[in-house]
Amino acid sequence: MEKHLGVHLKGKILKIMTNQLLTSALVVSSLVAVAQPDKPVDSRITDVTVFLNKAQISRVVKTKVDAGKTNLIVTGLSSQLDPQSVQVSGKGGIIILGTSHRQNFLSEFNLPKPIRILKDSVETLQRQLTLEQSQKEILNKEEQMLLSNQKIGGTNQNLTVAELKAMADFYRTRLGDIVSTRMKQDEKIKKLNERIAKLNKQINSENELYRRNTSELVVSVSSEATTNVELQVRYVVANAGWSPVYDLRAVDTKNPVQLSYKANVFQSTGEEWSNVKLKLSTANPNLSGQKPELYSWYLDFYYPIERSHRGPAGVRVNAPAPVSMKMEKKAAEMADEELIAQSVSDYTSTIQTALNTEFDIALPYTVASSAKPVVVDIRNYDMKADYIYSVAPKLDVDAFLMARATGWEEFNLLPGEANIFFEGTFVGKSFIDPNNIKDTLAVSLGRDKRIVVKREKLKDLTSKNFIGSSRKENYTWEISVRNTKTDAVKIIVEDQVPVSQNTQIEVTTVDLGGAKYNKDTGKLTWELELKPNETRKLVYKFEVKYPKDKQVSGL
Repeated sequence: MEKHLGVHLKGKILKIMTNQLLTSALVVSSLVAVAQPDKPVDSRITDVTVFLNKAQISRVVKTKVDAGKTNLIVTGLSSQLDPQSVQVSGKGGIIILGTSHRQNFLSEFNLPKPIRILKDSVETLQRQLTLEQSQKEILNKEEQMLLSNQKIGGTNQNLTVAELKAMADFYRTRLGDIVSTRMKQDEKIKKLNERIAKLNKQINSENELYRRNTSELVVSVSSEATTNVELQVRYVVANAGWSPVYDLRAVDTKNPVQLSYKANVFQSTGEEWSNVKLKLSTANPNLSGQKPELYSWYLDFYYPIERSHRGPAGVRVNAPAPVSMKMEKKAAEMADEELIAQSVSDYTSTIQTALNTEFDIALPYTVASSAKPVVVDIRNYDMKADYIYSVAPKLDVDAFLMARATGWEEFNLLPGEANIFFEGTFVGKSFIDPNNIKDTLAVSLGRDKRIVVKREKLKDLTSKNFIGSSRKENYTWEISVRNTKTDAVKIIVEDQVPVSQNTQIEVTTVDLGGAKYNKDTGKLTWELELKPNETRKLVYKFEVKYPKDKQVSGL
């Protein structure tokens, strides 16, 4: 009976243990099924769209995922990434469940190649410096040993003259070698320290362009079976952009002006754009795309505003502001929000979108994360131009050759600096602002000393008289222009007469000398064509009348 009871108990206990084991196994299997494994994946930058401010990065991820759910960790991204701009698309038998972004402050970020090379160089020099310092210490010890053992032989031992001389020669020679070698060691140590200091300075400079923390993108995917996956990840980063720069070249005065449209592309995002396809866009993501709304403009009388006063029971009460002031404050806040809110050019295609212009660069470019921009050729254009000289002798007696180009509106230019070249020589810089240019783009090509200009006041025809209570002053100026070139030239001469800003001051033009006259500005303009060695004289007269007890400034 007892034996039968023991067998029964054993069976029951075994059954309970088996059930517990099965339950544990189910719990573990369910936990394994719920947990999604993290899989770090490599990616490479393929395309970059550079805006005037910021840039959009396109990366490609190629990997293999197992059946079930997996978190793909795209590491080494810029810390300047805008999480709101992330877009992920893919190829393969997967479902993209979602994405999330996080900063990585703990891991030592992937040092870019330039900094790795610099740090390796510093470590090599440090080892060499330690070796040189050890060699110097050995020489110091040897010198101390020789100096502490200057007694030759014992006190009762007599040495010959030859032995004394030999020992003295030995000490002199060896100590001299030690001093000479130590000086060389000091020079080596000095140079190594200088080199290490320079490299450390360069490393610190490079580190300023990279963030110590990196950024990671977690892409959750689901697959029914093991499959190959290709993801395309796009995101926008700060600390990048481009600015236009132009080269304007005139071969001579008989050919069109050549316009080279270029871009200074810069980025300090911490990522390396190595052999990527570039696209330059005139869009600016920093500007708000939201249309502003006009609100009612209320007028009311001004009432002094009492900020606060005491109530009946000594309670502090705030006085309400008038409705008009509330509306003005609201409008001001909205305004503030809106304010915040073969060359390569042969391989560039221009794409005109509904709102912006894009320049697609076919050849790959490398743009390092540094303070130095990379110059990218966009397009070369020929602009029809006529050449004319211009001179304002009141300011400068030198004549300037001007190229007046037309048809520039077709090229989608942006405001930017221009380098001017004439006859293969750099002559200076200018600034192109399409917003302020009219039909003709005028560019100065430099001075020409072969156009001789002189401006002088004709004293015989200049006088000062009193008429009653008034004073009248007559002025006569003469401008002479001479063409010493062998070719005929066109030249524009500019001068001016004063403009009165007081009704008591009367300015009268007596003789304009054939010039075009702008009454509002007082500007005089002559357009001349001079033959070789021809001289032309331009004379103009004006008078100024004002009360004799007054003094006129500016004359």
